[in-house]
Amino acid sequence: MRAELTTEKSAERTSAIQAVRDYVRDVRVEVSKVSWPSRTELRDSTIVVIVMVVVISIFIGIVDRALSFAFEALIRMVG
Repeated sequence: MRAELTTEKSAERTSAIQAVRDYVRDVRVEVSKVSWPSRTELRDSTIVVIVMVVVISIFIGIVDRALSFAFEALIRMVG
Protein backbone atom coordinates (compact mmCIF):
# COMPACT_ATOMS: atom_id res chain seq x y z
CA MET A 1 0.00 0.00 0.00
CA ARG A 2 2.84 2.40 0.80
CA ALA A 3 4.44 1.79 -2.60
CA GLU A 4 1.17 2.67 -4.33
CA LEU A 5 0.98 6.05 -2.56
CA THR A 6 4.56 6.88 -3.51
CA THR A 7 3.87 5.95 -7.13
CA GLU A 8 0.70 8.06 -7.17
CA LYS A 9 2.54 11.07 -5.72
CA SER A 10 5.35 10.82 -8.25
CA ALA A 11 2.78 10.49 -11.06
CA GLU A 12 1.02 13.60 -9.76
CA ARG A 13 4.31 15.51 -9.61
CA THR A 14 5.22 14.40 -13.12
CA SER A 15 1.83 15.44 -14.47
CA ALA A 16 2.08 18.79 -12.67
CA ILE A 17 5.56 19.38 -14.07
CA GLN A 18 4.37 18.39 -17.53
CA ALA A 19 1.40 20.75 -17.19
CA VAL A 20 3.76 23.63 -16.36
CA ARG A 21 5.98 22.73 -19.31
CA ASP A 22 2.96 22.63 -21.62
CA TYR A 23 1.78 26.00 -20.29
CA VAL A 24 5.19 27.63 -20.84
CA ARG A 25 5.37 26.19 -24.35
CA ASP A 26 1.88 27.49 -25.15
CA VAL A 27 2.76 30.93 -23.80
CA ARG A 28 5.85 31.07 -26.01
CA VAL A 29 3.79 30.13 -29.06
CA GLU A 30 1.19 32.80 -28.31
CA VAL A 31 3.80 35.49 -27.61
CA SER A 32 5.42 34.75 -30.96
CA LYS A 33 2.07 35.55 -32.64
CA VAL A 34 1.81 39.01 -31.07
CA SER A 35 2.40 41.95 -33.38
CA TRP A 36 4.47 44.30 -31.25
CA PRO A 37 4.28 48.04 -31.96
CA SER A 38 7.29 49.90 -33.26
CA ARG A 39 9.07 52.40 -31.04
CA THR A 40 7.42 55.36 -32.79
CA GLU A 41 3.94 53.81 -32.54
CA LEU A 42 4.50 53.17 -28.87
CA ARG A 43 5.74 56.72 -28.25
CA ASP A 44 2.81 58.25 -30.17
CA SER A 45 0.26 56.12 -28.34
CA THR A 46 1.81 57.01 -24.99
CA ILE A 47 1.63 60.72 -25.80
CA VAL A 48 -2.02 60.38 -26.82
CA VAL A 49 -2.84 58.61 -23.55
CA ILE A 50 -1.04 61.21 -21.44
CA VAL A 51 -2.73 64.10 -23.25
CA MET A 52 -6.16 62.49 -22.88
CA VAL A 53 -5.59 61.88 -19.16
CA VAL A 54 -4.71 65.56 -18.70
CA VAL A 55 -7.71 66.76 -20.75
CA ILE A 56 -10.18 64.50 -18.94
CA SER A 57 -8.69 65.47 -15.56
CA ILE A 58 -9.16 69.15 -16.35
CA PHE A 59 -12.73 68.50 -17.53
CA ILE A 60 -13.61 66.54 -14.38
CA GLY A 61 -12.01 69.27 -12.24
CA ILE A 62 -14.09 71.98 -13.93
CA VAL A 63 -17.32 69.99 -13.61
CA ASP A 64 -16.54 69.22 -9.97
CA ARG A 65 -15.88 72.89 -9.19
CA ALA A 66 -19.07 73.99 -10.98
CA LEU A 67 -21.20 71.43 -9.16
CA SER A 68 -19.63 72.39 -5.83
CA PHE A 69 -20.48 76.05 -6.40
CA ALA A 70 -24.02 75.14 -7.50
CA PHE A 71 -24.53 72.91 -4.46
CA GLU A 72 -23.21 75.61 -2.08
CA ALA A 73 -25.51 78.20 -3.70
CA LEU A 74 -28.46 75.83 -3.29
CA ILE A 75 -27.61 75.25 0.36
CA ARG A 76 -27.38 79.05 0.95
CA MET A 77 -30.77 79.58 -0.71
CA VAL A 78 -32.50 76.83 1.24
CA GLY A 79 -30.72 77.23 4.57
